[in-house]
Amino acid sequence: MKSSLGRPPILPDRVRRIDGSFAFLPHRLLRDGFLTSLSPDERGLYLFLVLAADRTGISFYSYDKICALLEIDPDAYLHARNGLLAKDLIAFDGTRFQVLSLPAVPRWTAEAAPSRDPELVDHATIHGLTRRSLRSSQR
Repeated sequence: MKSSLGRPPILPDRVRRIDGSFAFLPHRLLRDGFLTSLSPDERGLYLFLVLAADRTGISFYSYDKICALLEIDPDAYLHARNGLLAKDLIAFDGTRFQVLSLPAVPRWTAEAAPSRDPELVDHATIHGLTRRSLRSSQR
């Protein structure tokens, strides 16, 4: 067995193969600069959503489960989620995520602001807004 470069693999008995999962990362993610356009938390969330998605890119994990599995706080989750939304890599309807096909070019955002779209106000958004409000009122 040879690789795409015509060289044999280092460990031929450990060559990766698809075992019934739908998860995959397109090479364009690396080649076209999408990966470098993401913050570390955005990368983690994107990878998680890719792994959790069905064949149409849909997953149903709740924000608290995602935060626990990725070991991030709700504010980091919100920032990462809003960043992926702004970069047109995912869709979110308040309960479900969809990993989208990659856009033509990466989008670079300076700061992903909390969503004010009433369709996207979920438990994580409410939790984050409440925490920020309590912190500012204690000053």
